[in-house]
Amino acid sequence: MSDLFFYGTLRHKPLLELVLGRPLSQLTISEASLPDHAVYGVEGQAFPMIVQEHGGKAEGLLVQGLGPQDLDRLTFYEGGFEYGLSPQAIDLADGSKAEARVFFPEPGLWTPDTLWSLQDWVDQWAEVTVLAAQEELAYFGKVDAGTIVRSFAPIRTRAWAKLAARRRRTGDPRDIQNDVIVHRHTRAYVDYLGIEEVELQYRQHDGTMGPVLSRNGLMQGSAVVVLPYDPVRDTVLLVEQFRTPVFLIDDPEPWMWEPVAGMVDPGETPEQTAHREVLEEAHVTLDVLEYVGGAYSSSGSSTEFVYLYVGLADLTKTTDIGGLATEGEDIRTQILPFSAFMEGVDNHKFKDLPLLSVANWLARHRDRLRG
Repeated sequence: MSDLFFYGTLRHKPLLELVLGRPLSQLTISEASLPDHAVYGVEGQAFPMIVQEHGGKAEGLLVQGLGPQDLDRLTFYEGGFEYGLSPQAIDLADGSKAEARVFFPEPGLWTPDTLWSLQDWVDQWAEVTVLAAQEELAYFGKVDAGTIVRSFAPIRTRAWAKLAARRRRTGDPRDIQNDVIVHRHTRAYVDYLGIEEVELQYRQHDGTMGPVLSRNGLMQGSAVVVLPYDPVRDTVLLVEQFRTPVFLIDDPEPWMWEPVAGMVDPGETPEQTAHREVLEEAHVTLDVLEYVGGAYSSSGSSTEFVYLYVGLADLTKTTDIGGLATEGEDIRTQILPFSAFMEGVDNHKFKDLPLLSVANWLARHRDRLRG
């Protein structure tokens, strides 16, 4: 049996129970602290790290009686954050001491920010973190921790999108608790994208339950699409980049002209994503965002929900070096007069569906925007 001290997100007991895969009532848990250490948020991340700090005291939980399976699950989960175990002397609340192992980050891997607050983290990040952990732990025993490391960011993006989807109501009176029966749900594949398989029944239009169907879905986060438009010059800006799925279907032209697009990161609103992506991909600062609408991009196969925008801006220059090299992006832009742009739409020059959707909205609202 092993004893571990948790100072960060695993102090949140619903998350700890999920990671261990068993009730916490089966374990001995005590309030404790690690002297001469402090817990800081990781710069640019939603989780903390522990650092040596003379006179500091890192509050946490001492969990005793952990077995080999518990350690394997913890190592798998914490491996996604690239943390490893180190033995430490722990102070208990009654003044006694104990020996326990603690997850420490690899030296130099993360940069500490400000002192970390468990309650602040719970208020902002606990719900999405638990959702992400559900997907991560579903692959325990199926893939190695390195695969989860590579998939960590998109898994959190999908969890953030799931939270948004739960609030997406239009007034349909049907209740999925009574009108959908799930017989089997399997997470079959994880990488940048995920694939989930399900066997289910749903209530048909005649009121009866339909047959058991086997279906699968491509699991994605929410995306934002922005067409930059200059109402003074009456021009639009398009980006061009290589699209692997278009290549894989044997299309001879996998370099696509599109609007600016990107995934909504955890903690972001779609509007914040829109401004960030236009700056990253096109080096353009938007003045005003016009919301075109939101919809699932391919509801029969994918979970991706797309927020569509027209962004008003001064369009005076293009770039051949747009995007982020860290994400493998190689983007160039072009600026087209509105008339030439719509001629390309009508002549079927463009093969990107969101671009066609936003183009038709712009054609209907152009006079108002120019006015």
